[in-house]
Amino acid sequence: MLLSSIILFPYWLTLKLRHALFDTGLRKTRRSEVPTLCVGNLAVGGTGKTPHTEMILDLLQRSDEWGNANLAVLSRGYKRKSKGFQQVTRDGTAALYGDEPLQIKKKFPAVTVAVDKDRLEGCRFLCHPETLQDSKKARKCLHKDVPRADLVVLDDAFQYRPLQADLNIVLIDWNRPLDRDGLMPLGRLRDLPQRLRAADIVIVTKCPAYMEDWERMEWAKRLGIKNFRPDTCAGEFQRERPVKLFFTQIVYCPMKPVFESGDPHYIYSKKLVLFSGIAKDTPLRRYLSDRYQVVRKYRFPDHHAYSAADIRTLSSAARQWPTAVVATTEKDSQRILDCKAVPDVLQRRLFQVPIETAFLTDREKECFTATLLERLRKARRQPL
Repeated sequence: MLLSSIILFPYWLTLKLRHALFDTGLRKTRRSEVPTLCVGNLAVGGTGKTPHTEMILDLLQRSDEWGNANLAVLSRGYKRKSKGFQQVTRDGTAALYGDEPLQIKKKFPAVTVAVDKDRLEGCRFLCHPETLQDSKKARKCLHKDVPRADLVVLDDAFQYRPLQADLNIVLIDWNRPLDRDGLMPLGRLRDLPQRLRAADIVIVTKCPAYMEDWERMEWAKRLGIKNFRPDTCAGEFQRERPVKLFFTQIVYCPMKPVFESGDPHYIYSKKLVLFSGIAKDTPLRRYLSDRYQVVRKYRFPDHHAYSAADIRTLSSAARQWPTAVVATTEKDSQRILDCKAVPDVLQRRLFQVPIETAFLTDREKECFTATLLERLRKARRQPL
């Protein structure tokens, strides 16, 4: 314990000083000209930011207040090869934009999706797209007619302190409670656990399909949320700061072909070859193991860029089990589409397993939707 504290002290001190500079106003924090909501976490990878972002976009598009608005998503575009501000297009590549922004754009073609490491700059371009033509930094960026955004969803920007979101949604993995985790590199936390108090909404993700109210209340205590009421999903942090707490689960959807030449007959095979490049593949493997005999499994690093050698390995496995279906995740399928010369034996049998996120109860979904719309309504009305 003492050794780990000594090892982690420099990282802890750096985070503590950085947040202190912003909290005291020594370093400036700005807001966007339009309402913004941030979907973030405290740990590295695996909490479900992308499916929760997609869920929020779906709720906003279905609402009366935002159904006809110009919605935008701004992401860093992790591991992309491009620089600066880029407008994501459906016919683009994961290498250019990142796999997650490309996935979101394909699912929500009416939403403007952009990537920019500088979130302040990205929001400014989304609020004033006409400035893209005059900006020296954006002259080499790929963009078409970018509509002026009415609302920006910030993907993974909770640690980006220069930009203050109007609504902060923080995700916590049910399998990795904060009190059982530690700072990197000994743990998976990339931020101080105390930063959770800056959240307006906390969502515990990847939960079992059913939870008793007492289990929800125990989770609230572990997260430092006082006076939590499961019927209203409401509680408070220290100094009586209100917060909402929700619980969601992963829902696996029917498999879809990655390539147009995909043969749906392979879905009914009894054997399966699985590969993925995600933070944790255990839930996916368990889900598929209930339906198939997983004859071969390949694990790659998170956001792995597939090479020609990887394609040859997967094609070899497909030939070794000629009746097996080959399955991967949605994110991996975006990167596989970047690969050139994928042989027909793999194209015909390669399928992705889409996932969605769902609240454990209708009560929670209704409460979340009402909270989301109310906070964005206030952000829309107040002067900027």
